Amino acid sequence: MCALKPGSLSLNHVSEMARIGGTIARLRRSKRMKQEVAALQAGLSRDTAYRIEKGESNVAIGQILRYLDAISPGLSLKDVLVNCSPDASEDSQRVKRRRVYRDAPAVDPSSQGK
Repeated sequence: MCALKPGSLSLNHVSEMARIGGTIARLRRSKRMKQEVAALQAGLSRDTAYRIEKGESNVAIGQILRYLDAISPGLSLKDVLVNCSPDASEDSQRVKRRRVYRDAPAVDPSSQGK
C-alpha cells in the first residue's frame, strides 16, 4: 500500500482529473481540431495541452479554462464536469467508417465462399 505525500491527490482525485482531461480531449477531437492549434489559440504550449488531456494534476485551473475556451468558446467547466456537452458525446456515438475502394469490382456477398 502506498502512502500519499502531503499535498498530493488521492486516487479518487487522480481518476477525476483523468476523466476531465479525457472529456476535453474528446471534445477537441469532435471539433476536428489539432491539439497544437487548440494550444496555440489558448496561449499554451502543446506540452501543457497534452498534460491537460492526460489529466495531470500539475496544471493550473486557469490553463484548463483557457484551453477549454479555445476548443469550445462559451462552454463552461461545469458542462465538462457533468459531461453534458453534446459535442463530447457525439464522438462516442460516431459510427465506424468503412473504406470504399472505387476501382475494386463489386462482389456479391451471397456468392462469397462458393
